[in-house]
Amino acid sequence: MSIRFPLQADGLLDAQQTAPRFKSVAGTGESPLALGTAVLSSDQVFSPLMIMKQSALENNLRQLADFCRENGVMLAAHGKTSMSPAVLRRAISDGGAWGLGAATPAQVRALRQFGIRNVFLANELVDPAGIRWIAQWQQQHPDHGFLCYVDSLQGVKLLAQNLGDSQISVLLEMSVSGGRTGCRSQQDALAIAEAIAACPALKLVGVAGYEGALGAGRDESGIQRVKDYCQMMIATAELLAEKQLFASDHIILSAGGGAWFDVVTACFTAAKLPLPMTPLIRSGAYMAHDSGLYARIAPFAQPGATHHFAAALEIWGRVLSRPEPGLAFVDFGRRDVPFDQDLPNPLWIRNADGSAPRAATHLRISDVNDQHAYLLLPEDEPLQVGDWVGCGISHPCTAFDKWRYLPLVDDDYCVTDSLETAF
Repeated sequence: MSIRFPLQADGLLDAQQTAPRFKSVAGTGESPLALGTAVLSSDQVFSPLMIMKQSALENNLRQLADFCRENGVMLAAHGKTSMSPAVLRRAISDGGAWGLGAATPAQVRALRQFGIRNVFLANELVDPAGIRWIAQWQQQHPDHGFLCYVDSLQGVKLLAQNLGDSQISVLLEMSVSGGRTGCRSQQDALAIAEAIAACPALKLVGVAGYEGALGAGRDESGIQRVKDYCQMMIATAELLAEKQLFASDHIILSAGGGAWFDVVTACFTAAKLPLPMTPLIRSGAYMAHDSGLYARIAPFAQPGATHHFAAALEIWGRVLSRPEPGLAFVDFGRRDVPFDQDLPNPLWIRNADGSAPRAATHLRISDVNDQHAYLLLPEDEPLQVGDWVGCGISHPCTAFDKWRYLPLVDDDYCVTDSLETAF
């Protein structure tokens, strides 16, 4: 029998097969894990894998739904965080959201295909192909709600040129100098609102903004900065109402991302306007929450909060190497976990077969490469090559996009559902 030299090139290729869809599933990777699979002891699981805890997801949906009901605000939960139909449909059916938020026309299309009836494009709509697609959808589904931003005369012109016979509802977006998109002055806002009122394709229904781009911290000056921004939006809405530029006798004020929805809610619900008003917040990260950024800055993480969120996402990987004292390497990295805000936070260790769970809070990840995490540990830590390390993550908005599939698991890490994503 001949033995091929390992580095001998023959220029041949095997027939191409279907690309694996799910990197954390063993075998062909074409199908999700079966319900009931114990992910940390199953031979059907490839490492690394990211999981979502069902109990945390259900808690988070319930907690924000209770907050909205108690404060009389509506929720357009931002879908861009997970882009997972199994998660986002729960925000409507279980979490009481009016609808879902999107950031791009492609996300609007995905949400429509997920079966979401009310969609808020919390951004300017200026792409002609996107405008025409949305116009066609609204004509075919007149009972489906749609909102988007406008912040320029050119934006009004592009919508008018591409909407055809369709009519959509828009909110005038306001911002501050150095901020993100949005009008910088009431003078500009008034001119744009007048252009909207003169356009048969558009209905001005409210004023919106995004306070998260202010870069404010959770100190007295940061809170005041957010309050001032909210008051600017309220004052703009008051001006436009006095000029009779809204298309109806009921208007929307919308802001409130994952970090400041409590301050936004307090400001908007206290506002006195010439017309009845509905506050509409747009939090999205709350469904997953985290063990880092949002665990520090989210409203329900502050002292005295009456509601609480729980971290739902965990990344699990196996120890690849212990090449020197005090250092180990785990097989996940920038391809698998967020690293833009904080590095993963070690929570748990398990033996290679998934047994013997124990705390990992004495460990620390100091860096991540594309597929390696640098794990600092005491020299006498008995962690072995092949063992599992489970970590919390920071900033869920950059977590889901790294996975086509995550298993939803119960508190025993057994699969209860499949979460596919559409990034």
